[in-house]
Amino acid sequence: MSLEQTFYCPQCGEDRDFWRVAAMTLHLGEKTKWRCNECDHGLTRINGDSGAAIEA
Repeated sequence: MSLEQTFYCPQCGEDRDFWRVAAMTLHLGEKTKWRCNECDHGLTRINGDSGAAIEA
């Protein structure tokens, strides 16, 4: 998995590049934390599922 991906950032209001800042394996799968390059907005994803995105 790359260290940078593009996601929709709700604070910026458009697609932005996010950096992967943490990752760990859980019984549910891989949990990754991402930060927006522009505004530092954070999100958490489990198994790459956008439905599991949680604002941090």
